[in-house]
Amino acid sequence: MDLSTIFESVTAQLTDQQSTLNEADTYNHDHGDHMVQIFSLIQNAVSQKSEQPVAEQLNYASQVVEKEADSGSAKLYAQGLAKAAQNFSGSELQPDTLGLLVKSLLNVEEPPQKKQETGFLGSLLSGLMGKPETPKEDQKLGIDELLRAGMAFYQSKQEGGSTTEALMGALMAASPLGASSHRSMSGSLVGSTIMDFAKSFKN
Repeated sequence: MDLSTIFESVTAQLTDQQSTLNEADTYNHDHGDHMVQIFSLIQNAVSQKSEQPVAEQLNYASQVVEKEADSGSAKLYAQGLAKAAQNFSGSELQPDTLGLLVKSLLNVEEPPQKKQETGFLGSLLSGLMGKPETPKEDQKLGIDELLRAGMAFYQSKQEGGSTTEALMGALMAASPLGASSHRSMSGSLVGSTIMDFAKSFKN
């Protein structure tokens, strides 16, 4: 598993949905174009630095996007790449760090008060994490817990569309990308494509 392969897959997914993302952008109708450009730049950048540590690859990609792409989304992803570079300092890209890559790239921040996750997603993630059933007021899962449980679920190869959508929705709610519907749509696509790689590493 390497960053070039991951971002190549993300770029392919974005290219496939380029027209849909453009239509979702009711302001300029070019969000899909921007996203394909951004992740093409990212994929090319990490390829050029493939022999370097993951943190160096991500840092270089951040610089390239900041310099060569001129859009609001590009600025957010450049920041996310820089954050990812910091978080991966001294770390390798592994199945259990894919969640960290997604969280960093999407600029996800833990809200001041953890959002209460109940119902289907809350019960599912509590079960995955081995937590006993608790009253609703105690079923509060933070972003990191959501990602860990989500990664476990992906690796189990039992994921369903509703679970994936719920997990991505929780992440986008804590990301500045979630402030607009078209960025939320593309961010969910980016996140789910990256996390999809976890399925290849189930023992």
